[in-house]
Amino acid sequence: MQLQPVEPWVVLSFSAAIFFTGLFGLLVRRNLLIILMSIELMLNAVNLTYVTFSHQLSSMAGQMSVFFIITVAAAESAVGLGLVIALYRTLKTVDTDEITLLKD
Repeated sequence: MQLQPVEPWVVLSFSAAIFFTGLFGLLVRRNLLIILMSIELMLNAVNLTYVTFSHQLSSMAGQMSVFFIITVAAAESAVGLGLVIALYRTLKTVDTDEITLLKD
């Protein structure tokens, strides 16, 4: 059974849909955990775009960039989750509307 190659416009359309889903979650939601997940979704959409263009251009530069972006995203997730846990322990909420700690 031979697998058919996927057209680049299909992958880029899927990547755009993932990116705008993450952007919608970032703009609409107020829960810090949902916001962090939306940022990760947007980063993964960019990674998919990099890999698609890298494959089209027969270059490894895009795939190497994806490796570094995944590394930075993992570090960002760890730091962000640590901050969310610290905020929850202090304020007993992760709602961005109720967090006014930095305003005082």
